[in-house]
Amino acid sequence: MNLKPFLILILLLSALLKAQEKNTKDFDNLNQSNKWQLQFQDSGTKNWQAKWFLDGLQANIKNTKAGMLFNAGAKAGTDTDHAVLWTKKSFKGNLKIEYNFCRKDSATKWATILYLQATGTGIAPYVKDISKWNHLREIPAMKTYFTNMKALHISYASFENNNIDKTKDYIRVRQYPVISGQNFNATTEIPNPFFETGLFKTDENYTITVIKTNEKLYFKVAGKNNSKLFTWSLKNQPSLLEGRIGLRQMASRSALYKDFSIYTMKHDIHF
Repeated sequence: MNLKPFLILILLLSALLKAQEKNTKDFDNLNQSNKWQLQFQDSGTKNWQAKWFLDGLQANIKNTKAGMLFNAGAKAGTDTDHAVLWTKKSFKGNLKIEYNFCRKDSATKWATILYLQATGTGIAPYVKDISKWNHLREIPAMKTYFTNMKALHISYASFENNNIDKTKDYIRVRQYPVISGQNFNATTEIPNPFFETGLFKTDENYTITVIKTNEKLYFKVAGKNNSKLFTWSLKNQPSLLEGRIGLRQMASRSALYKDFSIYTMKHDIHF
């Protein structure tokens, strides 16, 4: 009996387990650090326009006692009905973001996205301050963003555009902008995506914690029945030092956001 493949598998599983344990330990240390300083807080129950601005003319946003209900336009697959909600404030350095998320749609297609530290590329008219070219995003076509912005993109509670299976969700990280002449799907993705997570069920509440440093991105999701930590290396990516936070919902997607908090790190340190 050839035991070599079995031994290789055991070694691989052991290495994966050790890496996962280290990621969890590093995340916990970062999350509990006393260096974080609160820079932004929104319960979601009061006037959203005080702290956010909106791309997309078909979206509907309503503040309720349960949080901020954000509905993109109803026509799935149409650029006019996508929507992005941006913080008015910009955030510099290491980031920690916490919020409660409850998916309100039953879609099996299209994405929900969190943008981190977004700025314009600086090539006119797409200047660094994206609020200076809001009029160019009244129709929030994805291409306008991934071609003309620098940002990290985390898609979650998301599905491929031709999917019909509600269990086949994914979590994926990308970095903008796409290199001119290159394919968006092939060249913006940061390895590795995660599939069929078992998370983000309709009408269930989840606490999301995101931590971004120069070298690593952590995305933790905690629901009533399970908790999972996802990580990506940023070591080989261009540095993103400052920018706005954005919530994108593709057409037909709907979610409730509550207790949205953003922290930056005092005397910014590197991990």
